[in-house]
Amino acid sequence: MEINKRTILWIVFAVSLVVLWNNWMVSNGKQSMFSPAPPAKVAQAPANTATNTTTGVPAAGAQPGTVPGTPGQPAAPAPVRAERITVTTDVVKAEIDTLGGVIRRLELLKYPDSLDKTKNQVLFNVEGNNIYLGQTGLIGSTTAGVLPNHNTPFVARPGLRTLDGGNVVQVVLDAEQGGVKLTKTLTFKRGDYVIDVRHDVTNLTAAPVSPSLYLQLQHDGNKPPGGSWFMPTFGSHPTLWTPDEKYKKVEFEKIEKGTAEHATKANNGWVAMAQHFFVSAFIPTENAPRDIFTKKLATNLYAIGTVQPLGAVAPGATVSNTARLYSGPQDEKKLEAIAPGLELVKDYGMFAIISKPLFWVMDQIHTLLGNWGWTIIAFTILIKLAFFPLSAAGYRSMAKMRVVTPKMQAIRERFKNDPMKMQQATMELYKAEKINPLGGCLPILVQMPVFLALYYVLQASVEMRGAPWVGWITDLTQPDPFFILPVLYAISMFVTQKLSPQPADPMQAKMMLFMPLAFSVMFVFFPSGLVLYWVVNNLVSIAQQYVITKKYGTATK
Repeated sequence: MEINKRTILWIVFAVSLVVLWNNWMVSNGKQSMFSPAPPAKVAQAPANTATNTTTGVPAAGAQPGTVPGTPGQPAAPAPVRAERITVTTDVVKAEIDTLGGVIRRLELLKYPDSLDKTKNQVLFNVEGNNIYLGQTGLIGSTTAGVLPNHNTPFVARPGLRTLDGGNVVQVVLDAEQGGVKLTKTLTFKRGDYVIDVRHDVTNLTAAPVSPSLYLQLQHDGNKPPGGSWFMPTFGSHPTLWTPDEKYKKVEFEKIEKGTAEHATKANNGWVAMAQHFFVSAFIPTENAPRDIFTKKLATNLYAIGTVQPLGAVAPGATVSNTARLYSGPQDEKKLEAIAPGLELVKDYGMFAIISKPLFWVMDQIHTLLGNWGWTIIAFTILIKLAFFPLSAAGYRSMAKMRVVTPKMQAIRERFKNDPMKMQQATMELYKAEKINPLGGCLPILVQMPVFLALYYVLQASVEMRGAPWVGWITDLTQPDPFFILPVLYAISMFVTQKLSPQPADPMQAKMMLFMPLAFSVMFVFFPSGLVLYWVVNNLVSIAQQYVITKKYGTATK
């Protein structure tokens, strides 16, 4: 039987969209369409211990900054007076709790909330069942008791809490426990999402102590709000990078089951808690050995962190350690400059090898145009120009097919009762007319990886989050609110259909007319930037196809 190339094109397009949709669902923690549903997860009660038996980090028995009645966490045995310190820079607003010296809330002043544009994006936070914190402290004890940790009350030294024309704000916190004094110094800088975290450990006892410093990020396992079946939201997940094993993404489900696999020792690297468009990462002191851990703290509460030995501290001596805490947007260029591999938290999915250079090209165009919508249009035109020789060959094949369509219909009529002879005569016609029956498939087959890669670029790039184009398109990473672009896509595909050879089978012809409508409905739920790319791609293709079809149609008359 004769192979209809447009049917193949639509099948490829449809399969690609289905695979893309499935990958999106899986990456957001939803069930794959191609695998059975997992067994129901039974919540486990956490062990009632003061410290984690593996790492020594204080466990879920006393979480800092939480309130009595938080699910899975017992109330504090005695009330502790705590002070809330608010630090404001030009890019962040942080609330520090002196109970544990923990940043209880971190608000990004340059990024509005995805659901409520009147509010700012919040990362660290303790609100109801939602817990997201970065914690530090010491592991170890003396005859006087355990050393200061993230449950210990600190006292804040007086000082400025806003920039006030300067470039730096420091918050200094002191605590004494177990015969050891711990001083935390948090340094906030103008225009910077990196917070320097310095720990000074002073031994006040008469004997040496050997403390270890832990840096820990904890997060609940709840799905982020605002998602739906058509537009699921990206969930949070722990990640880490080490020089030997490179980048590793860990799922809460595997931590819950105790099956999480990752590097446990390193001399360099970082640990992080990533989410859609944003990330918080602890970058410990370089060239220092550390243990890396992930663990379940309580029901639906998980952590990733590092433990660094500080060595023996003599009586009266002080040892210092400086780490960095990045908590902000997944800006690729900024992350590359902060630590090796940190930019990998920007998840391009399975098309990273194409998406990363693709975004680089788009970023260069954006520096010239200053608008991501026009950048997508210019990028689309560049792609079409780059693949024009290949596209031209496909259009020439389609133009020739259009010219010989009457001859093909005559062959079908002549051999309608003999499929073998019909196929043989058709192939002889192709050979005589020098037509490649699959030539028209090449343009869309080549563009499909670019289309899929651009999808991931739009979904991963915080640079495009909230980026407008013109008029009604105020966020290229969100669907078109008035469905104008999906309608334009449907119209452009109908025009493309008219310029292509029409199937001889009436039923197949009707199906071909229905397919653009079906895909335009699907595009209603896709990012408007992606639909903009496809609309512009179709318009340029129509122009190219019209010129080539007219040229070859005239030449063969």
